[in-house]
Amino acid sequence: MAMWDRIKDQAKGLQQAQGSRGSSGHGHSGPGSSKGSKAQLVGMLKTQLTSLKTELKSGSYRDASMAMCALVAAADGNVDPAERQHVESLILQNDVLQNFPPEQLRQRFNKHVDQLAFNFQQGKAEVMQEIAKAAKKPTEARAVVQTGFVVAGADGYVAPAEEQVLREACAALGVSPQEFGL
Repeated sequence: MAMWDRIKDQAKGLQQAQGSRGSSGHGHSGPGSSKGSKAQLVGMLKTQLTSLKTELKSGSYRDASMAMCALVAAADGNVDPAERQHVESLILQNDVLQNFPPEQLRQRFNKHVDQLAFNFQQGKAEVMQEIAKAAKKPTEARAVVQTGFVVAGADGYVAPAEEQVLREACAALGVSPQEFGL
């Protein structure tokens, strides 16, 4: 827990240094409102990810984070084309994921979404195996969950089904879900 508090303090410091640029306008709901705190958490996670950009260049991070994004997009058991398009654009605009060629990201994300759409349970098992590959490096493991959280919270709301798959990903990666308020 102490480490998480330190990370939150670092993120706050970074946000203040950037003039709260990372909050993307969602932080206007009153203090104590869960939507506000979730949006603030997403902003902090985004800031932390960006600060790790130089460390997150491995294939295992790329593959696991694309699997994570697909799982978040399909968390409720189906993915409509608009949602797929939306998540794909979030991926391609993500500062850290720009370490990788867009076509690699698009191809891996869509492969996982197709697997999940075809057979959710089997696809989910395959996606979890892909996510678990990042477990060997704690920095990457956390970054995969952070990436999933940022994508899930992009609309200012993290749905219960999205929280559930994020918790499952934490388990697969050996990361404490409490670190992310799950």
